[in-house]
Amino acid sequence: MSSFDKREEGFEAKFAHDETVRFKAHARRNRALGIWAAEKLGLAGDEAAAYARSLIEADLEEAGDEDVYRKLKADFDAKGLDISEHRIRRTMEELLTEAIAQIKSVG
Repeated sequence: MSSFDKREEGFEAKFAHDETVRFKAHARRNRALGIWAAEKLGLAGDEAAAYARSLIEADLEEAGDEDVYRKLKADFDAKGLDISEHRIRRTMEELLTEAIAQIKSVG
């Protein structure tokens, strides 16, 4: 195996690892985001856990975070909660940063 092949294999392995970390981080972020939103929506216990799962599922609808944002915004609006786009997106970013740090500290 040439050094080029070894280097290519290394890049492919790193890409696969980075994608796995990204997927896990988004799932972890969405779980935490769901708990944050559930509190605002007045949900607790099993209802809060179910809401968090629904955000994880919502994130699978399309690439990016827009599907999650739309679900949160629609749910907040339906409850008459005035939570700004800026606040939602800032919380999404903060929780993603925390999730990445947690995943990197574990493995």
